[in-house]
Amino acid sequence: MSILKIINGVKAFNGYLYHFTDQRNLLSIKKHGILSFEGANKFHISNIVTGGNDWSHDADGYSGLKKFVHLCFWSEHPMEYIARQAGRLQQTSFLKINPDVLNIMGVKFTNDVSNKSGVKLLTPEEALDTFDCDVLFKRSNWKDPLINARMQKTKKYEVLIPDHVPLEYIRF
Repeated sequence: MSILKIINGVKAFNGYLYHFTDQRNLLSIKKHGILSFEGANKFHISNIVTGGNDWSHDADGYSGLKKFVHLCFWSEHPMEYIARQAGRLQQTSFLKINPDVLNIMGVKFTNDVSNKSGVKLLTPEEALDTFDCDVLFKRSNWKDPLINARMQKTKKYEVLIPDHVPLEYIRF
């Protein structure tokens, strides 16, 4: 039931989840869907451009996050900005993802950047208990400094999809 609340919240607010990627990855995504880091290795796809640096890849490995595709709730994410500024991403595309992807078994959530030390993987129930749903799923006065600060925090929330996001969920 909790997953349905999240799906309906996304659909009512802006209609999509998002995945940011370098445009150089789009041909591979159109062929395979969005693969996790482990999934890309399984298919021997080595020319994937990632936004992460060595530290973040190591942190993903320690945390068991390489088996997930990372999505976000907004069409902007602080890690995309950092990766672009560092030159790891050149031209970014935010792909729209149908929120029905959340029906895939094993979906997890985080209420901060997923590989940050101390961040726990959340079930849908735990996510609903900790997410700022008023800001995440409802229109707000984002010019209000207090509400804007809350919104900035929700931009770090992540949705973790096991293995890959199939093509039928992706809107290019």
